Amino acid sequence: MTLTCITNGILQDPANDIDGEVRNVWIEDGRVVNAPTDPGRRADKTIDATGMVVMPGGVDMHCHIAGPKVNVARKMMPDDKRTAEPVRRTALTRSGTTGSVPSTFATGYLYAGLGYTTAFDAAIPPLLARHAHEELEDTPIIDKGFYVLMGNNHYLMKQLQENEPERLKSYVGWLLNSTKGFTAKLVNPGGVEVWKSSGGNATSLDSTIDHFDITPRQIINGVATAVDELGLPHPVHIHANNLGVPGNYNTTLDTMNALEGHRGHITHIQFHSYGGDPDDQSTFCSKVPDLVEYVESHPNITVDVGQVMFGNTTSMTGDGPLGYFLHKVMGRKWFSGDTEMETGCGIVPITYKNKSLVHAIQWAIGLEWYLLMQDPWRIAMSTDHPNGSSFRAYPEIIALLMSRDRRREMLARVPGGLKERTTLADLDREYTLNEIAIITRASPARMLGLKNKGHLGIGADADVTIYQPNEDYQRMFELPRYVIRRGEIVVEDGEIRSNAEGRLLHVAPKYDDGAIDNIREWFEKNYTIQFRNYPVDENTLHEREVIGS
Repeated sequence: MTLTCITNGILQDPANDIDGEVRNVWIEDGRVVNAPTDPGRRADKTIDATGMVVMPGGVDMHCHIAGPKVNVARKMMPDDKRTAEPVRRTALTRSGTTGSVPSTFATGYLYAGLGYTTAFDAAIPPLLARHAHEELEDTPIIDKGFYVLMGNNHYLMKQLQENEPERLKSYVGWLLNSTKGFTAKLVNPGGVEVWKSSGGNATSLDSTIDHFDITPRQIINGVATAVDELGLPHPVHIHANNLGVPGNYNTTLDTMNALEGHRGHITHIQFHSYGGDPDDQSTFCSKVPDLVEYVESHPNITVDVGQVMFGNTTSMTGDGPLGYFLHKVMGRKWFSGDTEMETGCGIVPITYKNKSLVHAIQWAIGLEWYLLMQDPWRIAMSTDHPNGSSFRAYPEIIALLMSRDRRREMLARVPGGLKERTTLADLDREYTLNEIAIITRASPARMLGLKNKGHLGIGADADVTIYQPNEDYQRMFELPRYVIRRGEIVVEDGEIRSNAEGRLLHVAPKYDDGAIDNIREWFEKNYTIQFRNYPVDENTLHEREVIGS
C-alpha cells in the first residue's frame, strides 16, 4: 500500500480544532493515518505543501445533479449549452457540456476542479431512483448520494390520516432501503398534491390536503418523528411551503415550530426569509434577523443558504406550483412534470438581474444569513444549484464573505432601496479561512452525519484540497493547486489527473418487515397495479458506503 505524505501545509481543519497550524498529513489506503513509528518507514510519495492552505475536500449538501427534472432542464436549455465553454475530451476525461445544468461527466470534473469531493442531490422521486443511480454512476470522481422525496407521497399521507405512526416509519425506512437513498425530503409538503389535484396550493401549515384530510403540519411532524426514530444520520430535509412569496418568513417560523423539538434541516433558507405582503411586491424585504434569532436558540435546526447570484440560470424544483408561478412572473418557457403518487416538478429558465430590486434583495438575504449567524457549524454553503446559481459560484461567494470591501463594491451597483430593506450594508464581518472551511466542509459533513468526511483526523477519508494563498480570494478558491480524493491526486493546477469512480453514500435503516405486506396490499387495492419490491440492481452499483444502519 502506498504511503503518501503532504508536508508542511497550513492546515485548516476546524473539526479537529486546527486553525492555520503547519503540519504534515499522512495517507495510506485512501485514509488519513498516523505518521509511521518505524524510523525506517518513509513516504512512498511526498506532496510539498509549504506555504499552501490545506483543507478537507468540499461537501455540497444540497444540489440538483441527477434525476428527471435535471434531465429535462438539460434539454430545455440548448442555448445555454451553445454559449458555455464545454469540457473537452482528453486521454483521461470524457467530453461534456456545461452551462447552468452541466452534463454528468462535466458535473464531476467541475466539482473536483473546485476542490469538492462529495455532493448530494436534494430531490429524487422513488419511482425514478433507479435512473438517478445510473446518472450518479456516470458522474466521475466525487462521492455522492441523494434525498428521497416523500412530502406528497400518497401512502405516507394515508398513514397520517389513519394515525398509523409505526406503519409510516416502516414505509420511510423501506423507501430509503429500496431506493438506496440518504434521508427523507419534504418539498412544499401537501401543497404539490393540492396543485396536482385541484390547481391550488397549501398556503398554510393548517391547510387541508385534498382527499387525505390532513395538513402540512402533520406531514412535517410525522416524517421528522419517523426520521429521528429510525436513527438516520441526517434529519428530515425541508423545502418549506410558500417558497419565494413575500411574507413567507412566518411560514418558515411555523415550519420550525412544527418540528416540536425533532431535528430538522431547512434548506435554501434564503428563499424562505422574506417579509412583506404577498399581494404587494413593493413591500418585499428581509426578515433574516428574526429567523437567525430563532435558529440560534433552537439547536435541533440547521440550514443551508441557497445563495442567489446575478446572471442566467435554471430554476428546477419539486415544487410544482412554484414552477408555474415563476413561469407566470418571468414569462419564460415552462415544464411541469408529474410523478404519480409521489411528487411533481417545475422547470423555468431564470435571469437574476443586479438592476432588479427584488433580485438584489434575494442576493443580500443570502449574504445576511452567512454574516448574521454567529455559529458557523449550523449553516452550510449552497446555491441550491442551479436555482440560485451554479455551484461554480462558490469561489465568488467566498470572496464576498471574506471581504467587506468587495461587498461594498457590489452594493454600489444594485438599486439603492436595498439598504432600507436588508441589513447587509451595516454588516462588517469578514469570514476567516477557518470559518470558510467550516461552512464548506466541516459543518455540512457534520449535519449529514458523515464521520469520515469534512476533516483530516485519523481514519478520515483522504479527501484533501490544497490552495495557493492569494489576496484575490475568488481566484484562490477557483483554482486549487491539488485536489486529492481517497489519497489519489485527481486535479493538479486545474487539470484532471484521474477519472476515478466516486462512491454512493446511502443509509440502511431497520424497519418492521411486516409493514411491507400492508404497503403491497394498499397499492394493489387502490391503484390496480402489481406491487413489486424493485430495489436498485446491485450489479449496476460501483463501490458503496452505508452510513448508519
